Amino acid sequence: MDKFLYYAVTLIEAVLGVFGIRALYEQPRFSVIECLDRGVEIRAYDERVAIETDALEQGDSEAFGRLFRYITGANRAGDHITMTVPVEVEGRRIAMTAPVERSSTGTMRFFLPRKIAAAGAPEPTETAVRVVLVPVERMAALGFSGSATAEARARHEQILNEVLAATSMRADGPIIFMGYDPPFSIPFLRRNEVAVRLRTD
Repeated sequence: MDKFLYYAVTLIEAVLGVFGIRALYEQPRFSVIECLDRGVEIRAYDERVAIETDALEQGDSEAFGRLFRYITGANRAGDHITMTVPVEVEGRRIAMTAPVERSSTGTMRFFLPRKIAAAGAPEPTETAVRVVLVPVERMAALGFSGSATAEARARHEQILNEVLAATSMRADGPIIFMGYDPPFSIPFLRRNEVAVRLRTD
């Protein structure tokens, strides 16, 4: 994509994002295969390609910056890559207290557009950024609006855990956060999700 056009589209996306409009953002393909109580969805995701880096928490600006630099040219091809949603953050919880704490072992991911993935994702120029293939998988997800504070995430994670506990489904890893909007979006228009990968055996 032409550099001027790339930044023009990015600016338009940012302005629309203030109002919770995500029409220009590509999202990973999935199908809802079951709807559980309290708004929890069981989803089947297609295989997808992502870039990821180590992150301390949802709001880790350094981790976000590394991934953002990759899509704006910090890759071996110097390509400018369109932003997609959601931004996925996985952290390993070490205490369920207030405030919620996380260990230093977690990741932040941007999913790459399908065209880029099909053509072969360019190699990152920063060693802390990795290209990963995310396999076909099932996830349980619960959406919520408003600011994704630690308290809001903990509340919705508890709901997700309670709903799954009443089924035969079991988690395969920690709960992750998926954010679909920039931090300057109007809070009640934001789309946030807590989700967990499910065991298939």
